[in-house]
Amino acid sequence: MEKLTCALAKQIDMVDFLASLGYEPSKIRNNDYWYKSPLRNEQTASFKVNRKGNVWFDHGIGKGGDLIDFGISYFRCTIPELLQKLSSGGAETFLFQPQAPPKLLGIVKEISAGEKKMENGNKIVVTDSRIISDSRLIAYLEKRNIPLAIARQYCREVAFLLYGKKQTAIGFKNDEGGYELRNEFFKGSSSPKAISFFDSGAKSLDVFEGFFDLMSFKAITQKATGPPANFLVLNSLAFFQKSWELMEQHKHVSLYLDRDDAGMKLTKEALERSPERFTDQSNLYRNQKDLNDWLKQPETLKAFKKHGRSI
Repeated sequence: MEKLTCALAKQIDMVDFLASLGYEPSKIRNNDYWYKSPLRNEQTASFKVNRKGNVWFDHGIGKGGDLIDFGISYFRCTIPELLQKLSSGGAETFLFQPQAPPKLLGIVKEISAGEKKMENGNKIVVTDSRIISDSRLIAYLEKRNIPLAIARQYCREVAFLLYGKKQTAIGFKNDEGGYELRNEFFKGSSSPKAISFFDSGAKSLDVFEGFFDLMSFKAITQKATGPPANFLVLNSLAFFQKSWELMEQHKHVSLYLDRDDAGMKLTKEALERSPERFTDQSNLYRNQKDLNDWLKQPETLKAFKKHGRSI
């Protein structure tokens, strides 16, 4: 494949690219494809792609642009890093087809005049799981500063089909049997979507938004001593309110949610609703979006090496 430039990358069809990442539209109106935002958690689709213009706009954050703008926000990388992802390893995840003719990935049903809705059509089908051994996945874990031993404790190497194409990712199982799936070029989940609760019989509970936050926490505290705690990984902020009864069963709940608008809002609501029970622990990574972002910072690594132990 020829060297990918920004001009060429902007010609990649946004709808096809989102499908390659595991996202499909909730509804379609003419050239407008509406999604639940890939950049944040939400219940109502407010992320719009205009397929004719090949541009996107997230109404929840008032931000939009072309595929380059989306890519650097989604992968949290620079433009050169994004182009590298798209031109090298990304070939396994999506097919480069500049401005491909519009096509629907799945079954389309009419629901009202001018509106269409996509059915899932088993877009992700898990075929196998095993101990993490793929060198690319191990390199991805190293890039995010997650020790392999911790990853193997909580995750599996999962083989799955994405619209019929073979894929491999780090899989984190939820309580209903579905998987959160991640590799350097893919972020998605298999059905059913649910929380992951680790019950050790403790009276305290640590709550995380995603499983990389849990693994980051375990990396940070792996040598720490203290009373045990149960762990709850939401896998989506949509499960925060649904998990309220479970959280209330614990005497003390520590929140390690993302420091974005959605995460901070839920943290604030919990503190106002039950201040004696909930504690905001996000001050630990106050200059970063989440716990894993903080773990990846050079100064964090220096602190690890200086103390020779977990922080």
